[in-house]
Amino acid sequence: MKDILTAKKRFTRLPAHIGIIPDGNRRWAIEQGMAKENGYAFGIEPGFQLYEQCLELGIEEMTFYGFTVDNTKRPAEQRAAFQKACIDAVQILANRDASLLVVGNTNSPLFPRELLPFTQRITFGEGLMRINFLVNYGWQWDISRAISIMSRESPQNKQSLIGSIASHEISRVDLIIRWGGRRRLSGFLPVQSIYADFFVLDELWPDFKIEHLHKALSWYEIQDVTLGG
Repeated sequence: MKDILTAKKRFTRLPAHIGIIPDGNRRWAIEQGMAKENGYAFGIEPGFQLYEQCLELGIEEMTFYGFTVDNTKRPAEQRAAFQKACIDAVQILANRDASLLVVGNTNSPLFPRELLPFTQRITFGEGLMRINFLVNYGWQWDISRAISIMSRESPQNKQSLIGSIASHEISRVDLIIRWGGRRRLSGFLPVQSIYADFFVLDELWPDFKIEHLHKALSWYEIQDVTLGG
């Protein structure tokens, strides 16, 4: 509790919406002498530690990268492992206080059928935080929906690009935190992330510590956020 109160007092400006890229599960598994696919299960608990801390801090919305369309090119045992990790994470979240939306290409057989009910936002408990979970997500799939809709509409009724993408219910991202040392977005919500600040941690995701979040938030609060203005 003391650590949480210290964190609340320290941050003078917090992002409303944080994007999370939890990278490094396979590399972590190799370092532990395990098969690559075994690393995904160890990425679930860090996600809930992060959720609990952000909830205490008053973060309004978080988006977690589950797996992408490109990730499904990996070997079958890895696909099965990260699909199961996503299902397990949602089942645990169902016992917390959150408003969950799962976003991804449901037309693909690689989208877990167990997660179909959550492709419409569902509130668990008191729904204290909006949680978006990108599962079998692809940036081209996301934007192509907007192109398809806008091409069919008359000029008078055309929706905006933002209102037509598949992920239109997800708000603009203020801060993206990526674990695992890679300096790339990997297709993470390209429309909502257009003005996001991007913070990279070299530590692998299963080695998550609360200090990683504090480090990112301390960096964020001194950034000059102008949204291009």
